[in-house]
Amino acid sequence: MSAAPLLKVQDLGVTFRSSGKETMASANVCFELRQGEVLAVVGESGSGKSVSALALTRLLPGEPTCTITGQAWLDGRDLLALDETEISKFRGKEIAYVFQDPGTSLNPVYTIGFQIGEAVRIHNLGVTDVDVAVIKALEEVHINDPHKVANQYPHELSGGMQQRAMIAMALACNPRILIADEPTTALDVTIQKEIMDLLGRLRKDRGMSILLITHNFGIVANFADHVQVMRHGRVVESGTAEHVMNHPTDPYTKGLIACIPRLGQRRHRLTTLNEELSKS
Repeated sequence: MSAAPLLKVQDLGVTFRSSGKETMASANVCFELRQGEVLAVVGESGSGKSVSALALTRLLPGEPTCTITGQAWLDGRDLLALDETEISKFRGKEIAYVFQDPGTSLNPVYTIGFQIGEAVRIHNLGVTDVDVAVIKALEEVHINDPHKVANQYPHELSGGMQQRAMIAMALACNPRILIADEPTTALDVTIQKEIMDLLGRLRKDRGMSILLITHNFGIVANFADHVQVMRHGRVVESGTAEHVMNHPTDPYTKGLIACIPRLGQRRHRLTTLNEELSKS
């Protein structure tokens, strides 16, 4: 018998309103995430994957601009039914979010150490020495000179180091669930692997669950336990990573997988998704 889900999402939907018009960003999204598991949500930009993740911690505009429907159960509480005071207790401490662009997510006028320390002060009330907690968090993400980095500003760090700092900030609050939204975007291939290896190690060491948002099917096979594929705001395919990668059924999923570059594959250019879909 499988363990009970840590997070259970049922019929999640997000609708935006502007100038009298409604736009459905996602609808009928359902999934379960168990302790220590990785669920990858895959799709193109605009498929609804990031919006759905942001809805879980209510990091979207409120009514009437945005309406969130459905249920998201964690510890017997429906996150989508909580008021702002209650949901703020879950953000950071229970569910931490690593955004896709650390350069714009980090505050340019504060040092890295101050920003991590602020997260600790807000969410982790049991910490007696914030400075020690900051250094420990930076060490955990394999930053070689944590004291130096703690005193630096975001613009003084490379993209890979900024992403490590963002992950350290999330870890400092000791969350049970980490939402990693396109964590390797704009990083070169070598740094991408380092970041994914880091997330994999943290998952193993902490028993942490990870919700990975990505457009890159290439990083899913060796990292995720389960996969959901989204298109136009809806889930078109889901299953274990192994099954979805080796036996996809939806034409869109097949197209995404076919677009993955492979060693030894000789092509004048990469196949586009539209070309792959036209074959179906």
